[in-house]
Amino acid sequence: MSNYNFNNIPRVKHWYDEQVTNVFDDPRITAVGLLFEAHAGLSARFNAQLEEHGLSAVEFEVITRLARSPGNQLRMTDLAAQTSLSTSGVTRVVDRMERDGLLTRRACPNDRRSSYAVVTAAGMQRLNETLPGHLQMIEQWFTGQLDPEALAALLDGLRRVRDAAHPCATAGSDDVDPEQPAPTDSGGRRH
Repeated sequence: MSNYNFNNIPRVKHWYDEQVTNVFDDPRITAVGLLFEAHAGLSARFNAQLEEHGLSAVEFEVITRLARSPGNQLRMTDLAAQTSLSTSGVTRVVDRMERDGLLTRRACPNDRRSSYAVVTAAGMQRLNETLPGHLQMIEQWFTGQLDPEALAALLDGLRRVRDAAHPCATAGSDDVDPEQPAPTDSGGRRH
């Protein structure tokens, strides 16, 4: 592989270019590789824990995004944008979760073409049963591996990458349905 012709790789000037003599030592490849390896390792651990609670990773993502949204709901189109699933993929997941009693749909009062996916009481109960073990695993295998400064820097970097690579990841998060009370924290302040 060392005979590969690197001349056909477009060059982007970076401060470390003079230090890299072999493209396979390029820190950009290392950074993405480490991200994928960390994701794969965490996903394997998380998936096993989620299955114990009868949830797939996608179902957990959907129910968590809804629970963290104003009124525990999102428009189906916003849910699709946030999860990077297609609109039809979100429809299938929501259909399945609705059959299981974890979610329901509610018509959008302002747009008859749109509907909301809403977490049910049973869905919140399932999430509340799942979260303690999930948070313990996050602490053990992810956040607990970093000191507070490293975690803050990582979160900042991940948000920047997310916002550049997946700008719709927070679509609808700030929307407030006028028919639903605005969510507040324990001090009565709006989120």
